[in-house]
Amino acid sequence: MNLDADLINESYTAADELIARSMPPISPAAPVLIATLTDVQSLEDTSLFGKTVSEQISSRLVQIGYKVIELKLRKAVLINSERGEFLLSRMAQDIAKEHDAQYAIVGTYSIGNYLIYVSAKIVKLSDNTIISTYNYKLPLGANNRKLLNLTSGEWKIAGQN
Repeated sequence: MNLDADLINESYTAADELIARSMPPISPAAPVLIATLTDVQSLEDTSLFGKTVSEQISSRLVQIGYKVIELKLRKAVLINSERGEFLLSRMAQDIAKEHDAQYAIVGTYSIGNYLIYVSAKIVKLSDNTIISTYNYKLPLGANNRKLLNLTSGEWKIAGQN
């Protein structure tokens, strides 16, 4: 029995809710940066799960008419390109100016015994204030376990020992 939720649908819902809850509302014309979701226990680590959810949130924003800046094309933004796209705070202002971006979507996830807890936020880059949040949980089924590279109840980053 597969206990996984529809990850795409859940990610799209997260994107929709982040936009709907934004105070002040975000203009679709304002470029938005998307960072890879990270493990809450180690903010420099992620997994295929974190990368996938970030990609799906990005896709949804584009589908509903928002201008999304692709960070994978900018090596200067990355802490480690094998781990994902992490917004470095000292570079955020420069990137925001270069693309006239006003906001970034960031987030974390944590792994429980049977659930993954996801917390996503929209941050206003000019002053690092959070203007929107959305929290949700997903079952830790076979597909999500694979994306998290879980083995024997422990997880690790793909390619790491």
